[in-house]
Amino acid sequence: MTLKAMLWGPRSRIGALIALSVFGLDRLHKWLMLGPFEIGLNSPVEVTPFFNLVLVWNRGVSYGLFEQDTAAGRSVLIGISVVAAIALWLWLARTRDRLVAVAIGLIIGGAIGNAVDRQIYGAVADFFHFHAFGWSWYVFNIADVAIVAGVAGLLYDSVFNSHKRAPKDG
Repeated sequence: MTLKAMLWGPRSRIGALIALSVFGLDRLHKWLMLGPFEIGLNSPVEVTPFFNLVLVWNRGVSYGLFEQDTAAGRSVLIGISVVAAIALWLWLARTRDRLVAVAIGLIIGGAIGNAVDRQIYGAVADFFHFHAFGWSWYVFNIADVAIVAGVAGLLYDSVFNSHKRAPKDG
């Protein structure tokens, strides 16, 4: 297998475009919220009775797990994101399935978007907060939405499409 075949496959273009789009949208939104909108000074902003814009700095991973306050800890989380993105890119180069390519692109774009936050700010900036009837969902950002949507796409493919690619008996 050539290096080109390892790194670029039939669905790499769509995965790359999705990853770049997610990354760009995430960076633009974070720039707007932290810059011109000054969410840090205006937080919380009630958009609806069940949705606010806020600023929460997440120093860990999902739900704030494995919170890291040291430079070494942040470097480990950035490294994990980069290794995951590389592994996902190698998977992307091998897939022939459009849904899988889109899902992988969503995850890569979100992972890199959050890794850039960790590098620049030392934490991930989260803004979206849903709440209702005393219940409060964790605060998240566009990169997180893309990662969750990508994982959902991979799960969907695994459950509903994997039989189409399975070897036939007989």
